[in-house]
Amino acid sequence: MTAMAEGFAGLGLLLGTYTPKLDEKGRLILPAKFRGRLSSGLVMTKGQERCLFLLPMDEFQQIYTQIRQAPVTSKAARDYTRNFLAGASDEVPDKQGRVSIPTHLREYAGLDREVVVIGVGTRVEVWDAQAWSTYQEQTEPDYIDQAEEIFPGLSF
Repeated sequence: MTAMAEGFAGLGLLLGTYTPKLDEKGRLILPAKFRGRLSSGLVMTKGQERCLFLLPMDEFQQIYTQIRQAPVTSKAARDYTRNFLAGASDEVPDKQGRVSIPTHLREYAGLDREVVVIGVGTRVEVWDAQAWSTYQEQTEPDYIDQAEEIFPGLSF
């Protein structure tokens, strides 16, 4: 492992793009690089753009803490909380690094057999392969402009 890779592993960052297949029981084999971070358990829930979020337990706890602070009097907060938590499923990968994706979450994300699994720093996203391809075609042309808009002064 390179020094840079060791540094990222020490930070617990989830990075990269992988293309595993769901098995006939709707299980996902987690990429080996993600297993250490997710081995003690994760929460799987609806993400934005019709993907799934796989959140390590500590990340889920941080998000949940923020959600709890939202005012119950806000309809938008109630709606978001319901959608985010009602369909969530806590999972522990088996010894082969597999997690079961509940039927309602597979349906939400349109998952069949071909999936793309991406590390997005603090979470993993699971996408239908065609939906990911379409998403990238639509968003990649704006990548540079977005960086300048969202992170002014960021240099590479």
